[in-house]
Amino acid sequence: MTIARNVFATRDRLAEALAEAVAENLNGGLDERGKASLAVSGGSTPKRFFEVLGAREDVDWENVTVTLVDERWVDEGSERSNARLVRDNLLQGPASAARFVPLYAGTAEPDAAGIAETNEAVSRVPMPFDAVILGMGNDGHTASFFPGGDALEDALNADGPTLAIRAPGAGEPRVTFTLPRLLDTRALYLHIEGDEKAEVLDRALATGPVETMPVRAVLSQSHIPVSLYWCP
Repeated sequence: MTIARNVFATRDRLAEALAEAVAENLNGGLDERGKASLAVSGGSTPKRFFEVLGAREDVDWENVTVTLVDERWVDEGSERSNARLVRDNLLQGPASAARFVPLYAGTAEPDAAGIAETNEAVSRVPMPFDAVILGMGNDGHTASFFPGGDALEDALNADGPTLAIRAPGAGEPRVTFTLPRLLDTRALYLHIEGDEKAEVLDRALATGPVETMPVRAVLSQSHIPVSLYWCP
């Protein structure tokens, strides 16, 4: 697949442009069905984008549902929690009116009962998503599709909403939306920053096994175009 490359000189300019695009997606969903949904990624990269998007007053946030692409199986009190990142940076100001659906269900491990609770929660997220924003690690993972993941094949192909996955590079056990569910979206973005990530992306775009760089599953699919947002 050819991806649409949007390149920016600074992180602030990228954040503003991506927030503008996502706000347009959300408003499109609100105009069409009276509600909208957004799935975002964690990590340090999207923090500035979250701040800019959350400050926008032109979105009817009361009718927007926000969830996560994936999550570490940790409580929101943990600094490793993606939900904590979203609450502290996106769900502020105007966006504090949005409905947030976290993925961590509170059990000790992401066992069958915990994942069942997560899947029950996300069943109330309006589908299709109006926008999904993915990130990418230096190992070529996206969402929690890690090289060596014990449930990687299912994560890339299963019909279910979310599943548990463990991998050597993941740290904690994770819960992630499956790729088919993430591709059920009106707009799909890949947000990366820095020269190192650009080099990883170039390698991922080259021919090679998905298992070694799972982001290739996103880049090679033909269901929904990918819009890249990158700055040095």
